[in-house]
Amino acid sequence: MALQKAPEWQALLGGEFEQPYMLQLKTFLQQQKAQHKIVYPHSADWFHALETTPLSQVKVVIIGQDPYHQPGQAHGLCFSVKPGVAIPPSLMNIYKELNNDLSITPPKHGYLEAWAKQGVLLLNAVLTVEHGQANAHQGKGWEQFTDKVIALVNQRRENVVFMLWGSYAQKKGLAIDSQRHLVLKAPHPSPLSAHRGF
Repeated sequence: MALQKAPEWQALLGGEFEQPYMLQLKTFLQQQKAQHKIVYPHSADWFHALETTPLSQVKVVIIGQDPYHQPGQAHGLCFSVKPGVAIPPSLMNIYKELNNDLSITPPKHGYLEAWAKQGVLLLNAVLTVEHGQANAHQGKGWEQFTDKVIALVNQRRENVVFMLWGSYAQKKGLAIDSQRHLVLKAPHPSPLSAHRGF
């Protein structure tokens, strides 16, 4: 595990890969592979959010929980799916709000790479998941790593918009300096909670 394709992040986070929690996480992921468990996204995409959105370009941070856990969905950007994959319900609700609030016509795909390239850090709190098992990799170390990512944005950038949807993301964002950044909170866009006013 490393950030070779994300030099800005590598310079600041490279030391994390030698920390005990990351070594334990690496061992856990190796065990998953040895047990023939299917892990999403592919290992080449674990750090896709950081590779696509350098720290110096971050303008917005959207925090997700963990990757989609069905085949072909997760590719390292929270809420995003690759072209040709059906748009997940949470993302459909995000598109509906963009249309309702800003009259932005919803795209026919769920691929958010263009957002990431424009400075939207689409960061899941947990960067891997087991096939069919939502939250299966929570508590294995990813949260500590992504807390460090959020802390770096908080400390090194100014006037970033943090979009914290749902209680999980809102807890993850408790340390964000709201004097320095704009912190927007709303229910999660999932159909289970979006009716409360996403």
